[in-house]
Amino acid sequence: MLKTSNLNLFYGKSQILFDINLTAKIGEVTCVLGTNGVGKTSLMRAIAGAHPISSGNIYLKGQDITRTAPFQRAKNGIAYVPQGRDIFPLLSVEENLETGFSCLPHEQRAIPQTIFEMFPILHQMKGRKGGDLSGGQQQQLAIARALITQPKVLILDEPTEGIQPNIIAQIGEVIKHLKDSGDMAIVLVEQYFDFAYELADQFYTLKRGSVTMDEPKIATTREKVLANVSV
Repeated sequence: MLKTSNLNLFYGKSQILFDINLTAKIGEVTCVLGTNGVGKTSLMRAIAGAHPISSGNIYLKGQDITRTAPFQRAKNGIAYVPQGRDIFPLLSVEENLETGFSCLPHEQRAIPQTIFEMFPILHQMKGRKGGDLSGGQQQQLAIARALITQPKVLILDEPTEGIQPNIIAQIGEVIKHLKDSGDMAIVLVEQYFDFAYELADQFYTLKRGSVTMDEPKIATTREKVLANVSV
């Protein structure tokens, strides 16, 4: 579903990513791990189109999208839930969800009932302003808004950061449900190792902007993955 080929990225004169080759398959959770500052968020922003790459290619469903604009990538099926969530604090929960309609044809611009089944609290708080929600509720809103766009690739950047344990568990269940539905590829960037390890089908670890591990879960061990994250 998603593939990067020899992707390189600079901030000014500083190179942040080095020849990144990553593949995310439909019906799987591809987990990108590493300590702070190794380039995980930069990679996700590059895939979503939020930062131009210096060289290399990005493919979605076999089509080269390297030079397409962020809004076109969203329409083509890439949904990005960034660190910090970026919900609209002065819009209601319902209005925040409706911002996802911009990626859809007019006849499909409705909030599916499945959204509220996955995130019941959002139905209860439809009229509340996004800024009045707790951090965990805002994270649920950000994921739900991304799902409104009917993505083929869902990118989740640190979805458990600053979130209370009960909501972390709920988000984990939603990710499992989305994976089992077989409709999308999920790319998960996560610091919470136990959460990531439980959900992942494929592991990539980064160090200083380079891939140090690329293995499916079935071919590795928890100890090996943890060792690669810790180095």
